[in-house]
Amino acid sequence: MTQKAAIRAEGERLLAAFVAAGAVPVEADILLPAGTLLDLYGEDIRARAYVTDDPVRGEMMLRPDFTVPVVQAHMAHGAEPARYAYLGEVFRKQMRGSGRASEYLQVGYEVFDRAAPEAADAEVFALFRDLLAGLNLRPVTGDIGILMAAVRGLETTERRKAALLRHVWRPVRFRALLDRFAGRAPVPADRVRLLERLKAGSPSQLIEEAGTFVGLRSAEEIAARAEALVADAETPPIKATEAALLYDLLSLEAPAAHALSHLRGITAMLPAIGPAVDRFAARLDALAERGVDVATLAFEASHGRTALEYYDGFVFSFLADGLPPVGSGGRYDALTAVLGAGAFIPAVGGVIRPGLVARLKGAVQ
Repeated sequence: MTQKAAIRAEGERLLAAFVAAGAVPVEADILLPAGTLLDLYGEDIRARAYVTDDPVRGEMMLRPDFTVPVVQAHMAHGAEPARYAYLGEVFRKQMRGSGRASEYLQVGYEVFDRAAPEAADAEVFALFRDLLAGLNLRPVTGDIGILMAAVRGLETTERRKAALLRHVWRPVRFRALLDRFAGRAPVPADRVRLLERLKAGSPSQLIEEAGTFVGLRSAEEIAARAEALVADAETPPIKATEAALLYDLLSLEAPAAHALSHLRGITAMLPAIGPAVDRFAARLDALAERGVDVATLAFEASHGRTALEYYDGFVFSFLADGLPPVGSGGRYDALTAVLGAGAFIPAVGGVIRPGLVARLKGAVQ
């Protein structure tokens, strides 16, 4: 059997298991309209996906994953509750020398169910655990919803909170913003010079002095951005106690049951995370009912923050040394509202890479 055939066979086995668990098998186009993905993730996704121009359909993108087209299809005409499974290639640009594949098979399982979201989280995690048993993988969980709740509860401007939320999935940029907003890092020198110029004259005056326009932004957009920079510079730092709690949350790594105790302890000082912590507790109960040992299950509050930008709650990965995640997934409730034109249903899912499973089993090199 060739390597591709062995990987395909592994994918078919996993797909059959998902179908046996109650999922409906679905297909998704390989070429997707780029506009939807760009609206969701911004221009950053161009660095990770293959984009092309079609003379009829416009800008298109090779499928970077299945979740977006599956959610679109479900929100258009899906029943509730619903479970879907799929198998096919995805395409991702990789860094030169990384050794990672730019095209590979992905098999996935998605659950749309508003009745018991935490039970659905546990269902998906436990199903993946069972299918990946015997491969000596390390499961890791997280909850981006707790971090997002903490940011929304900060006593600072809506503009600063929006900036932090926009960069939740970019840990380096998020940390740099937090350091600046908390007064722990100086304002960059180039921004200091810009602010001095903006305070010395009105934005319209500076625009006029700058000469001919280069770029796509209008004078009004530039002026609005300049006014926002000045207003932000005059905003007081985030309170030291709030900042300290947020830094603590970012670094939290512990067995899940212990992490819950820690989060309960800081909820009184950061009450905005209370509902998210309650959901975390309910999820641990649901996981325990499915035989997951939450006393040893790894929890990292920052886990999942470098994935595609739609996870907003529970996240998980099954890891092996020296490999990308063999299986991973999470909750993406907000995405259903975005793609459903306001309609909403809680949703959770995950993917497994059959090629990595076959490799760990020794079926391929």
